Amino acid sequence: MDFMFSADIRSYKTMRNDELRDAFVTAPLFEAGKINLTYTDVDRAVIGGITPAGEPIVLPTHKELAADYFCQRREAGVINIGGEGLITVDGTEYPMNNRDSLYIAKESQEVVFSSKDAANPAKFYLASYPAHRVTKTVHVPKSEAKFIELGSQETSNERTIFQSIRPGIVDSCQLVMGITELKKGSVWNTKPPHTHFRRTEVYMYFDLPKDEKVFHLMGEPTEVRTLPIESEVAIASPSWSIHSGVGTSNYTFIWAMGGENQEFDDMDHIEVSALR
Repeated sequence: MDFMFSADIRSYKTMRNDELRDAFVTAPLFEAGKINLTYTDVDRAVIGGITPAGEPIVLPTHKELAADYFCQRREAGVINIGGEGLITVDGTEYPMNNRDSLYIAKESQEVVFSSKDAANPAKFYLASYPAHRVTKTVHVPKSEAKFIELGSQETSNERTIFQSIRPGIVDSCQLVMGITELKKGSVWNTKPPHTHFRRTEVYMYFDLPKDEKVFHLMGEPTEVRTLPIESEVAIASPSWSIHSGVGTSNYTFIWAMGGENQEFDDMDHIEVSALR
């Protein structure tokens, strides 16, 4: 498991791009036959990519978690962005098609990931936060997520939001998670940008052509930094930072939030004209 130690609200202002990446951006998440996990001190989140290509992969614990098994004191959300797969949680099997979500409850002891076809493996994106109570593991097909249409072609931010792990669908402790798909011709996500001091957020960009980038905006509204981000890495946003971005083509991203408020609409919007 890799570790990211984030910068604070003062020090980020003088950091180079490579230093900001070390503090907030993961390494590439998906490698055939491997599990790649990153622990960030942003709300003690664990971010991961699991790509079974042959043998199933068991979700391991680590010394730094001080736990007998990964979910002993944690909840986790998983979204598949690859081929058909399967997640087995304590003996119960959950088929995972592309864009399906699985909420894994605290005290789930054995979690196993597998792909139906090793030549077209599943790509399981995982986001995990500490949990304070035992709930229930829930499978959410993409068709059962709550979807919202936002933005417009005129402002280059026409998009569909799929809320899969959220109150009313899944009883989680603090995790809220879902997918945003930008329509063709749209490149801006989360426009206008916002903050929510009550929770942090992790973005994982994907479905982005190899030679394209998303220019992710972070920092205070009056001191914005821009990081060019490639496909299939994640970036963690502290509670004091905006999170928004513009791509050189349309793309998709998964958002995952942890904190003291699970209301999706709880955000403090910032007008684009106010950014500095």
